[in-house]
Amino acid sequence: MFNKIKEWGETPPPPPDWVTREEVQEMIDAAIRKHNRNASIISMCVGWVVLALFAEGLLRLIGVVPPLTDWLDLSLK
Repeated sequence: MFNKIKEWGETPPPPPDWVTREEVQEMIDAAIRKHNRNASIISMCVGWVVLALFAEGLLRLIGVVPPLTDWLDLSLK
């Protein structure tokens, strides 16, 4: 991995593929930001679907929207 050290006390330069602590922290922060963004978008989509289904069921219950079939008749009567 390293070339032989020719003189005592001489340290070889670090290889160019070593990653510093700052670079690792930047990569971790970027991954956390990406995860939070994706989780927020997914949560927002799921929330809209749940809200839409709730509103549709409520409108069917109060009679604004007709039932889908004859056997599925929701009413407050």
